[in-house]
Amino acid sequence: MRGAPRPYEPHTASAAAALYQPSAMETSPQDIGLIRVYHAHVYYDPATTRPDAAAVREQVCARFPVQAGRWHDVPVGPHTQAMYQLVFAPDTFSTLVPWLMLNRRGLDVLIHPDTGFPRRDHLVHGFWLGRQLPLRGERLPEQED
Repeated sequence: MRGAPRPYEPHTASAAAALYQPSAMETSPQDIGLIRVYHAHVYYDPATTRPDAAAVREQVCARFPVQAGRWHDVPVGPHTQAMYQLVFAPDTFSTLVPWLMLNRRGLDVLIHPDTGFPRRDHLVHGFWLGRQLPLRGERLPEQED
């Protein structure tokens, strides 16, 4: 039997998100054509949930046109936990993301667009499946070179 559902907790801005300052460009709607690809960062614990992460990765790669990145068993860049990245085209979003919603095996996943503005993409435009983990936003450039 499952436990009682957790009460709703409204989203609160993290310290990392506070690093992002919106530009005047964001006062009007942005063209979704700015999204080049999407990234899904799949987080795991190397000691306990790496087999689950491997199963999710294997199943995703067998079902969807994705580019799977390297395993990072230690924190890297803005990520504070072990993870790997999946890169996929915008036309794959509508099937891959629902699949991850139902089949992530309890792992936490950050999904965000790649628009060429890494800090904004990770901290503002992304969303989480599972728990929202801390990110080191100061390690992300505002804009790609």
